[in-house]
Amino acid sequence: MRYGQAQASERYEGPRARSRAVLAAFAVAGCGALLAAGCAPAGAPSAKPGTSPPGPAPASSGSGPAGSPSGAAEAAPPAQGSVTVTGEVAKDLESPWGVAPLPGGDLLVASRDKGTISRVAAATGAVTQIGKVPGVAPGGEGGLLGLALSPSYASDRMVYAYFTTESDNRIARMRYDEQRDPGQQLGAPDTVLRGIPKGMIHNGGRIAFGPDKMLYAGTGESGDTGLAQDKKSLGGKILRMTPDGQPVHGNPEADSVVYSYGHRNVQGLAWDKDKRLWAAEFGQNTWDELNLIEPGANYGWPEAEGKAGKPGLRDPVAVWKTDEASPSGIAWAQGSVWMAGLKGERLWRIPLAGAHPVAEPEAFLTGKYGRLRTVIALGGDRLLLVTSETDGRGSPEAGEDRILTLTVR
Repeated sequence: MRYGQAQASERYEGPRARSRAVLAAFAVAGCGALLAAGCAPAGAPSAKPGTSPPGPAPASSGSGPAGSPSGAAEAAPPAQGSVTVTGEVAKDLESPWGVAPLPGGDLLVASRDKGTISRVAAATGAVTQIGKVPGVAPGGEGGLLGLALSPSYASDRMVYAYFTTESDNRIARMRYDEQRDPGQQLGAPDTVLRGIPKGMIHNGGRIAFGPDKMLYAGTGESGDTGLAQDKKSLGGKILRMTPDGQPVHGNPEADSVVYSYGHRNVQGLAWDKDKRLWAAEFGQNTWDELNLIEPGANYGWPEAEGKAGKPGLRDPVAVWKTDEASPSGIAWAQGSVWMAGLKGERLWRIPLAGAHPVAEPEAFLTGKYGRLRTVIALGGDRLLLVTSETDGRGSPEAGEDRILTLTVR
């Protein structure tokens, strides 16, 4: 039985049976050493902000992925991959949602329902609240959602947050001052963008800075399906804006932050090594989606769900039955997109050669850790994985929720 009405996107699945490995075998100290080796997400922006959005690169004349330097052939990832859980960074977290790796390896973690941001020490797993975000109004799928660090974090110390208020969803930034007392380290929020539709369901919430140093946000249509096709609405979209929340020259419409439309509920954003943008999206009754995002493209909702093949609508690259996925966060690593499943309670691997899958999606960790919310690439073959059993739709056990470290191939 799905949670609530048919359109409820995160889907309640009831108590689950697990065959957990004994987590005590994973030493937190060893995990801290892994993180300390370098916690910047793979593909972190390095170029000067420009006006051209990243996106699908022109097809190369070689046999490698599109956008390969000089058309040089590159090996596609293997059809079969692997996932090894190598450690546990933190446990006993309450409704974790967004995660932002700090320089040096520690993590900032948002609590959706408490409206707080905490710092997790990579070396010890200690969790310290740094502050509460004013104005957060949790309810249903809303609350304090995505986190991202400013591209200039080393100098401005700005933390960006996407959150639900009494009237809307919005994005604000706050200065993180580590010299202040714990719990008082967040400055007053400076609203970057307001007016994103809110609802008990379909609030989107993932934010990330792209290779162009612009801010991207995945939004939902808040249960009002018509908003997804309305280009004047910020609901059911992927948005692209400057760090100050302004439209970027090069967007499909010069005076709008709307980058793509026709989305139902986008909670996953990630770029591959060739700067293509990928997004995970909740379907309704039949198909969840992984989409390759191009500026100005219409991804079909509510006129289409899954691969409809309709003129003028962009079909997804991969689809899943809704009880196998309910996708939230995604990350790119080792030639594949890795997608966290909520109702599906599994981590999906989608191996890619350029913009095309080279094999069927492959599932890992099925049922072992419950609902999976967020995936973060740490560089190379390392990922972070955040569980989501305390969000009101899981069946939490002792120690949940957790952040795990993975080695993937």
